[in-house]
Amino acid sequence: MSQFVKYFCVGIAAFLALSAPAVAQEGAAAPLLPATVGVGIVLLGAGLGIGRIGSAAVESMARQPEVAGDIRGAMIVAAALIEGATFFALIVCMI
Repeated sequence: MSQFVKYFCVGIAAFLALSAPAVAQEGAAAPLLPATVGVGIVLLGAGLGIGRIGSAAVESMARQPEVAGDIRGAMIVAAALIEGATFFALIVCMI
């Protein structure tokens, strides 16, 4: 199975999981649907980004264990920046 198919299936699953509560509400489903889609995309992107950072950091720590501390610190900073941008995007989607 190609990477695109995997990511597409995960995206569809995230969309369906996050849009079900918005569609279930009476009267207010239409305005909430775009925000729900936006939240799903933001969370999917953040999860993929942090996952790639973690996998690259573990792989580079395995190749050069003597610099594991520096790599770990850079990984934590990068993950924190991604989470900050994710929280900002979530707030924008909610407004």
